[in-house]
Amino acid sequence: MVHCRSIRARMTIATVMVFGVAVFAGVAAITMTYPVRARSDLIAQADAASRRLTTMVDTRRFTGPIPPNDGVQMQQIVDSHGRVVASSAGLAGHPPLTRARPSGGDSRVSDRVCLPRGCLIVVGTSNRSTAYGPVVAYAAVREPFLLRSSFLPMLLFGFSGVLVALLAWGAWYGVGRVLAPVERIRYGLERISAVDLSLRIDVPRTRDEVAELATTVNDTLARLEDAVARHRRFVSDASHELRTPITALMVRLEAGLEERSEADWRAALDDVRRLSDIVQDLLLMARLDAGVTPVTERIELGRLVADEITRRSWRLPVTMEIEPGVHVSGNRLRLARLFTNLLSNADRYGDRGVRVCVRRMGDEAVLEVADDGPGIPEEMREQVFERFRRLDHTRSRDTGGSGLGLPIARDIARGHGGSLEVGDGPGARLILRLPLL
Repeated sequence: MVHCRSIRARMTIATVMVFGVAVFAGVAAITMTYPVRARSDLIAQADAASRRLTTMVDTRRFTGPIPPNDGVQMQQIVDSHGRVVASSAGLAGHPPLTRARPSGGDSRVSDRVCLPRGCLIVVGTSNRSTAYGPVVAYAAVREPFLLRSSFLPMLLFGFSGVLVALLAWGAWYGVGRVLAPVERIRYGLERISAVDLSLRIDVPRTRDEVAELATTVNDTLARLEDAVARHRRFVSDASHELRTPITALMVRLEAGLEERSEADWRAALDDVRRLSDIVQDLLLMARLDAGVTPVTERIELGRLVADEITRRSWRLPVTMEIEPGVHVSGNRLRLARLFTNLLSNADRYGDRGVRVCVRRMGDEAVLEVADDGPGIPEEMREQVFERFRRLDHTRSRDTGGSGLGLPIARDIARGHGGSLEVGDGPGARLILRLPLL
């Protein structure tokens, strides 16, 4: 749960920092630029109204209130003595809006006047030749409430703080919802132990990456359960297989200490050899399971088969049908071990002879080893590749094999990108397929 919360907190903090910086930077930019721009627009509006008002009194006087000018309602004309000689209806009887007057040769003046009802932006334009004589025409617009003092920054920063807080809550809640299935997967994995690997993770119906993760976890658990089961079966079978020659060896050695007969010593030597074969097979299986990649080379499969047949003497005659020029890429020692395992199996269970065939079939090299023995029932053709598995109807012919020959052969075939399977009889027919070089 700590990791889940840590990810949740980091995602929330990162989201708040990124968006918070962006939001507050935008607010700061607005608070610095908006008031200046807004006041500039107000001044321009009042200035236009003031200039137009000065032209209106060039040759005539107002007989009533000054009409609105470009949307500006508050206007005054003040003479050189500071008296209001004309004004809009809303300013009738009021003193001048401001005491500021153009000076220094400038015909325009602007001022900001704050009254109990609000602040005004006032712009005055002077005109010396009017029907009233020298006057200053004033036009005023109300300053928006948002431009007063620090109200706008406080409002924007306050709203931004609320927005960032809502964003933080949304990020925290959203990430929590996203990680909830992951937390359920973690909790489900906590309940699984090596004692019972049959449990599985519930796959959510979201069809997203989390669902794919749960599916992958279940597939991994299935493979792990199968590997553990095979490991336990392997350890049990290995213990059983090793117990038999070791017990027999101890009995013969104990008898040999008393009688010292040559037959007992030869039998003991046979037990030692069988024990050595089993240990060697176990070591090879361990290397194959570890996935150690051997050195490969270009090999003519037919020549390798012929060399291995002539290297040893066999109980049954071997008939060869070898097509020349069938080359594969592989490790010579392991491929030789694969073939001798197949040939030893056929020689052990055959009746009158063994047939070996090497040929090219499409883009594959095919090696067949067939015998004329009792064969392998169709429903048991996969069981013969299980470690330490011997079929009941062949136990009477068992001459002391380790029960690892065919499993080792299939693992070597798969390690070379090929396959090993049992074909149709008569007898036992083992078919090896390897990719052509």
